[in-house]
Amino acid sequence: MTDLMIKLSLLIVFFAVMVGIGLYCRRHTTDVSGFVLGGRSVGPWLTAFAYGTSYFSAVVFVGYAGQFGWKYGIAATWAGIGNALLGSLLAWVVLGRRTRIMTQHLDSATMPEFFGKRFSSRPLKLAASVIIFIFLIPYTASLYNGLSRLFGMAFDIDYSVCVVVMAVLTGVYVIAGGYMATAINDFIQGIIMIVGICAVIGAVLSSQGGFLAALDALAQVSDPAVSGTPGVFASFFGPDPMGLLGVVLLTSLGTWGLPQMVQKFYAIKSETAVHKGMIISTVFALIVAGGCYFLGGFGRLYSDQIDIAVDGYDAVVPTMLSGLSTILIAVVVILVLSASMSTLSSLVLASSSTLTLDFLKELVFPGMDEKRQVRWMRGLVVVFIAISVVLAIVQYRSNVTFIAQLMGISWGALAGAFLAPFLYGLYWKGTTKAGCWASFLFSVVVMLANIFVGSAFPALLRSPINAGAFCMLAGLVLVPAVSLFTQKPDHDLVEGAAMRLTTPGIGKECGSTFGANRSLYQGLFLAPHTTAQAVKTAVFAARIMELLGYEAEPSSQAVRHDIIQMIHFGAPEPLKKFCRGIQMGAPVDSYVTPEPWAMPGYDSDVIMAAGAFVSGSSIELSADGPIKPPYTVYFQGGLTWYHAKLGILMSLQKLVDKKLVTLPE
Repeated sequence: MTDLMIKLSLLIVFFAVMVGIGLYCRRHTTDVSGFVLGGRSVGPWLTAFAYGTSYFSAVVFVGYAGQFGWKYGIAATWAGIGNALLGSLLAWVVLGRRTRIMTQHLDSATMPEFFGKRFSSRPLKLAASVIIFIFLIPYTASLYNGLSRLFGMAFDIDYSVCVVVMAVLTGVYVIAGGYMATAINDFIQGIIMIVGICAVIGAVLSSQGGFLAALDALAQVSDPAVSGTPGVFASFFGPDPMGLLGVVLLTSLGTWGLPQMVQKFYAIKSETAVHKGMIISTVFALIVAGGCYFLGGFGRLYSDQIDIAVDGYDAVVPTMLSGLSTILIAVVVILVLSASMSTLSSLVLASSSTLTLDFLKELVFPGMDEKRQVRWMRGLVVVFIAISVVLAIVQYRSNVTFIAQLMGISWGALAGAFLAPFLYGLYWKGTTKAGCWASFLFSVVVMLANIFVGSAFPALLRSPINAGAFCMLAGLVLVPAVSLFTQKPDHDLVEGAAMRLTTPGIGKECGSTFGANRSLYQGLFLAPHTTAQAVKTAVFAARIMELLGYEAEPSSQAVRHDIIQMIHFGAPEPLKKFCRGIQMGAPVDSYVTPEPWAMPGYDSDVIMAAGAFVSGSSIELSADGPIKPPYTVYFQGGLTWYHAKLGILMSLQKLVDKKLVTLPE
């Protein structure tokens, strides 16, 4: 089999699986919730992988890894670590549970719908949907560009063919299976990404003589135009720590405001799943993002094969991979395809649902039923993919291949506009729609100005990446500042959401614990001692009854695993007297005389003795037993040894008084 046949065979299998899953998941797309959110029933593994694969696309693997690895050397790995800790772990901790609960309470399926209902503002909802539609286009178009060099290297076919094939296949499974198909395919694509990045890193380092040899060679690289410090590209923070910090902030915190990322929290099925998903997503990000930037950090070792001025940063990673084996190149192509298709599917789904639910349904077809909404979303998936394909090909033909800049523009505008309003909208009742408008307008104006008059910006903010990071941080200040001096949102609406997060009628003033945390911790503090008292009581009771000729189970010598003690009396009368003695020794209702009765759920009469402070408490002294052979009493508990000992002795006294037992002289 030729090299080309091996590569094509792997691609055909990959594409067949993706399309097959889309057709299989068609049954989940009968309504809007199913098509957009998978019926809000997606588990932690699928959600975590959907989050991770949507996060990392060819833009990261080819564009960002090449650009920042070249600029910062091995220190670029910090961007991957930041993505894992800030973009994944902290995002799930801060946004996961609240996003799921509040969007469910507000019945919102998209980010604009959340803004519209949270702040009772139709214009705010429409503005958010327009921002999403406009600024996701350059992001989507940039996804294809990372494939051009890799496909050219692997197959020697025209870039336009690559773009069209990827777009068509992605469209097929998104249109057919909606979010559920996207999530399942993301899971498979995520596994491919993990395996692929590990294999590629191993192969590249091996070609350089191993990790230590590669790091030593990187330390010998110098670039006076960047820094005169020897070994700076192998240093801890690289030649430009502040620039690196801007990259970490934008690529990590930026995800908090991206609609296609936050939407993953809408669809997860439970709060327990949020916790599991957080761990899975963080590990995934650490491997994939950390691996990508780590790999890119060795890009300067190939500087004799790359002309950055002519080829751009997009040439760095493909050049590093050009010497790999046929199988590994096929794996890399599928890896980048997986990364790009997963992100593309999330973007087109977010855009089509936003345009349908938040724009067309709101302004053009207000009475649109669910089936028609799904049809419109499917149609808009086609439109959105077609627009992105045209833009990608035009960019390529015009030699506009600077992936990271395109992504920086879209991330900066979206994250800058939405991060602060969304975050404060989840956590602060005082957030106002005026505060949201301030964040929207500021970020959009700054990012558009950066495109057209970037030379007028301060040197630090001329980069779209730094400008985007600045917009995000500015929004965190603007939203509360404006909200403090503008009209507050609807009180009942905000309180309703707060009650959903804690307890109806109580809210965050008391929360879901009703002030019982002190008692809870006191119980944990006392538990070891109280348990020991109960076990000591059981051993004492077992030994006494053994000496009187009764069978005790477990025996007084046995190793204990719980506090329950069984005593087989063999007759009904001793059983009754034992229980009545326990009742007489109780701190509550000691005057009561227990009698057997037909308790529901039992096939015989039952006698119970329990004079407890807490009804039904098994840790307090109690005993019960069915009135049938072998006439066994189930005895347990005792908050203190001295009281429990008194209860046992009073039971023994009852047996002696009725001459059911005889004590030895």
